[in-house]
Amino acid sequence: MLDVAGSANGLTDTTGINPVLQRHAQPADRTRSAAVLVLFGGPAAADPTAPGGLPADADVLLTQRASTLRDHSGQIAFPGGATDPGDDGPIGTALREAQEETGLDPAGVVPLATMPGIYVPPSRFDVVPVLSYWQSPSPVRVVDAGETERVVRVPLRELLDPDNRFQVRHPAGYQGPAFSVQGMLVWGFTGGILAGLLAVSGWESEWDTGDIRDLEASLTAVGARLDR
Repeated sequence: MLDVAGSANGLTDTTGINPVLQRHAQPADRTRSAAVLVLFGGPAAADPTAPGGLPADADVLLTQRASTLRDHSGQIAFPGGATDPGDDGPIGTALREAQEETGLDPAGVVPLATMPGIYVPPSRFDVVPVLSYWQSPSPVRVVDAGETERVVRVPLRELLDPDNRFQVRHPAGYQGPAFSVQGMLVWGFTGGILAGLLAVSGWESEWDTGDIRDLEASLTAVGARLDR
């Protein structure tokens, strides 16, 4: 079990376009603990014919928050949430939340690494991404429609397709990497983590980082809305 993925301080943004990776809580910040499960599935054996050996059927588990929620409605996210007192660290939090949101069986998940917490200023959450491999996949579904609208295993080859990658610019000033896949716009925290992991994976193809699109227009294109 590794403690940190990427550099000594977590993943490093070598492109200068991924502000999510630089959001770390300061000693004076009053934070709340949380964790998300970054769960990769597919064959364990590398495909020697693919860049970086990426297996043809590799995927990652994502959820879409319910459109009826007041905050972050319709946004794409990793399964996860706030730490409960009985959780066994961030891995326990991530697995519990993923089971509650998607119905997956935690017994089939192998935790591989944790990243340093990433600070989310509006909520004051210090979120630890738990990188894991889905050794024995189980069926997943929407468990609570009031919280989650969609649960989907997204093929990594779709995320890595340069045609599906660009940056988005928020009216409030945020700008960062995004993906348009399967009728979803993956951006913000989730897009930043995925972009950081793919950048160090050896699987990535060159994509147009200068393609910067309006976030509202991009959300409209997939039928979502922007929280202000």
